[in-house]
Order: sequence, then structure tokens, then C-alpha cells
Amino acid sequence: MDLHVRYEGDDDPAKCTARKLARFDLVELHRSDRATPYGVVLNPHAERALSPADAGETLVALDCSWESAGEARFSLPGDHRALPYLVAANPVNFGRPTKLTTVEALAAALVIFGHRDHAERVLAKFTWGETFLELNEEPLRRYAACEDSGEVVEIQQEYLDR
Repeated sequence: MDLHVRYEGDDDPAKCTARKLARFDLVELHRSDRATPYGVVLNPHAERALSPADAGETLVALDCSWESAGEARFSLPGDHRALPYLVAANPVNFGRPTKLTTVEALAAALVIFGHRDHAERVLAKFTWGETFLELNEEPLRRYAACEDSGEVVEIQQEYLDR
């Protein structure tokens, strides 16, 4: 699966997981919406939840500060999907739900799509990468077993109700 990142460049470069992935040729960064290829776009403000039914050739993540993401100013072509409930393992937001780094978002989508080996490869560049998979083992397994977005939302609700 081809991994792409619509890169805004407004986060601390030393902590930017997308830049680190690009240095290892694990993702391709794009500075404009027009340059970003069509695919499944991981967008925290999308109306539909990501499910295995969305799997395709190209996965695109948004890399920007949480303030920029809140403005929803991107007009990327593609099928926009929101990740379901997961917990961050990165040092800045450890244990916080939905505050994932770009690499965590990409890895989660890869696991949901059935590409766990690929997810492990991208997370291996981070000391806390394996922890992300351990913290989210159960929900990722359950989301990956779903047929569609509706089933993912039902499982997500169980976690939100806890």
C-alpha cells in the first residue's frame, strides 16, 4: 500500500513523525492538496469511520497541528474517513484518546486494512511504536474484523461507553 502525507509543516520538525518516515522513504510528503494523490484520506473530521471495506492502493494522512486540523481547511481529493477510537502511545499525548501522531494514524489504518506487517515496519522507527500496537491490540483486532463503517462505529461506541 502506498503511503502519502499531506504535509502542512506547522508542527515542531524535531517531533514530526511524517518527516521521519519520509527520511526513511516510508511515506511521500506533499505540500499542496493538488499534489496529493487520490486515495483514502485519514481525516479526523470525516463523517464516516474507516473500515476494512475502504482498503485500496493509496492511503493519505493529514499532518498538521491539532489547531490546523480543527480548521478543516484541506480540500483533498479522495474518500475521507475518520479513525475510530484509539489511544495514543506517543510521548506528547500518551494515553489520550484520538490524539494520534501521523505514524500512529497510518499504522492504525494499515492494521484495520489487514496490513499489520506494514504497520509494524513504519512504527519500528519510533521507540514507542510497538507500545501503540500493544495499547490498541483489542480494538484494532475488532475493527479489522468488521465488514463496514457501521460495524466499526458500533464497536467504537462500546469503548466510548466505558
